Amino acid sequence: MRIWTTSSRSLGRQLLSRRALNTDSHRPDPFSVVGPQLAHVRDNLVRLLGSAHPNLHDIAKYYFLKPSKQLRPLIVLLFSQATNGLGKEWPKKLWESETHGVGRSSDELDKPLSRPDVLNDWNPHISKYTTPFDTVFHLHNPHPYIPPPQYSEGMSSGLDRTLTSPPRILPTQIRLAQIVEMIHAASLLHDDVIDESPLRRGSPSAPVSFGNKLAILGGNFILGRASAALARLGDPEAIELIASIIANLVEGEILQMQEVHAEDLHIPPTPEIVRDAWTIYLQKTYMKTASLMAKGARAAICLGGCSEGEIYREVAYTYGRNLGIAFQLVDDVLDYDAMENNTLGKPGGADLQLGLATGPALYAWEEHPEMGPLIRRKFGNAGDVELARNLVRKSSGVERTRQLAIEYADQAKKVLQPLPDSEAKAALEALTDRVIKRKS
Repeated sequence: MRIWTTSSRSLGRQLLSRRALNTDSHRPDPFSVVGPQLAHVRDNLVRLLGSAHPNLHDIAKYYFLKPSKQLRPLIVLLFSQATNGLGKEWPKKLWESETHGVGRSSDELDKPLSRPDVLNDWNPHISKYTTPFDTVFHLHNPHPYIPPPQYSEGMSSGLDRTLTSPPRILPTQIRLAQIVEMIHAASLLHDDVIDESPLRRGSPSAPVSFGNKLAILGGNFILGRASAALARLGDPEAIELIASIIANLVEGEILQMQEVHAEDLHIPPTPEIVRDAWTIYLQKTYMKTASLMAKGARAAICLGGCSEGEIYREVAYTYGRNLGIAFQLVDDVLDYDAMENNTLGKPGGADLQLGLATGPALYAWEEHPEMGPLIRRKFGNAGDVELARNLVRKSSGVERTRQLAIEYADQAKKVLQPLPDSEAKAALEALTDRVIKRKS
């Protein structure tokens, strides 16, 4: 389904979509449903990022100490609560979280897989499991190997595959929520260097405060910490999913630099040229924004014991993919709203100044062919940015992009139908409205 082609949508359908979004006021606050777990994620996140080097420690925690939407860990926690107990492997995952020696309990997740003095990864906040560098290294006789306890299928006999009551989230899933937030923060550090952003959430960006070199190294350090934490989750698919996100972020950044495929953009935009431009734009949006939400949600389901062939993993991924694209479309709309009212704490038209043709500009190009040459030269000539702003103002590009975001959010809500009714499911439905209606 070519969901991006909204020009032929009737006004009646647009109003119906908005009316559907407005009927969700009775749903619970998503952040309250998993409030204690979210607080734990945030309170303990900085502890994971400790370093013996003061500058590295400061920059690693720089963005975590500022207000954050926490959208990505929220999705992980809500899907965990909405599905735990349903998967065929849930009894085993639950047993692992409660059995000492397996490595999946909350007090064992910080314990390294390798010996601390071999890792030489000193974290002053986790001194029990890390070791500082010593100039002398002595050969150690290994302790006798003690195999971890083994799970027996008989332990799960007679257990019904229903949602846990009361709702439960495993320690590995809480740690996953921290990992996805760490990867997001690392990407912000790197993006602010690439984009030369002076501000982040209304405060000086990390490159402004620490310099580009430390910002890049800080992002790499966070990714290293996230990778170590990821290895301890013990689920191959979850590890593969999260590791692939890092590659997606890099690919998306490079794709964002790519020019629209058209030999001569001053010609009227044909359906083929427009489709090519939208493909690049939406693919970039998936890689830079939606991939982390989609794969993080699917990894949470894997950690909860849902196996191949069970619908819940597909539901989680599809929801995250659609919601992530909707989130970025709204973000692109807000950039133009900031251009009009200058109330969002960031420079209006920042995307144009970076040479980016987002949804509103692409829709404006359909209505005003003179936008084509501006897109091709990435708004690089004197006066291009202001000219592009005026063309967007004269077009329906902002409203069409907002409507496209509503369609993606509607799709995210619809795919939740296979999940049993629960407070967490209702919160995931309400979250689609929050994404569409947000103002910052």
